[in-house]
Amino acid sequence: MTSEKDLKELIIEGIQERKGRSISVIDFSHIDTAATGAFIIAEGNSTTHVGSIAESVEEYVRVNGGVKPYGIDGAEDSDWVIMDYGSVWVHIFLPQTRRRYNLEDLWSDARITEVADID
Repeated sequence: MTSEKDLKELIIEGIQERKGRSISVIDFSHIDTAATGAFIIAEGNSTTHVGSIAESVEEYVRVNGGVKPYGIDGAEDSDWVIMDYGSVWVHIFLPQTRRRYNLEDLWSDARITEVADID
């Protein structure tokens, strides 16, 4: 069984495989009413890029961790794709969509960690 920490690391690596940028991890572990343990948020520069990042995460986590998402939504339009891994939800946005929904500000009472971009 893949731990939540390992799952988060695999998801981040899957995002980085396709040059996903501006990765944030929102930790809800100290918020009793949160529906999940963490969000991982990233962005791509086009709908094609967002879809490609989501495909990379799905494949990378399955191959390296043996875990499949419970569900994926938004892949048709790819301006915001959400992937449900139970204890971790992955949000991959176009930059303008990310700014519109601003999940980091919405969940500002959670612990937020920024992951450095890989160039």
